[in-house]
Amino acid sequence: MGIICRNDEELQRYLEPLRNEGKTVVTTNGCFDIFSGVHTQMLREAAGQADILVVGVNSDNSVKRWKGDNRPIRNQEERALIVSCVEGVDFVVFFDERDCTDFVRRVRPNVHVNDASYGENCVEADAVRESGGRLHLVPKFQGESNSNLVSRIRSMEL
Repeated sequence: MGIICRNDEELQRYLEPLRNEGKTVVTTNGCFDIFSGVHTQMLREAAGQADILVVGVNSDNSVKRWKGDNRPIRNQEERALIVSCVEGVDFVVFFDERDCTDFVRRVRPNVHVNDASYGENCVEADAVRESGGRLHLVPKFQGESNSNLVSRIRSMEL
């Protein structure tokens, strides 16, 4: 089970000795609001690039700003716990910004894994390259988006 870090300072205390050992630090990120098979596939792909996988999870405030007032469905603690239980995830840390650019700058990964639909010029691309890292883009996995799933569930008659 991965370690849930409460802040960047705690994460860095773990990462610095690992970096000094020459470990490859990889990041990926997401809301992980309604955890799905697509999330599992992405995390496994990221873990395959890593000695150490750090997953940035959008805080509750970040999700609200990004997805709207009705989100998140699950609170950040529950989302982080679920992510931390995926094989290959070493660390989970929250970020409060709407996008992951500052998270990437703070972690300084060797590799950042993202969905290929965001492309080589994704919002965090410059932050990855600033610290000498590279992007690893993976093809979009098959499966319904969480936003569509949430809309479909909300429209159901209960």
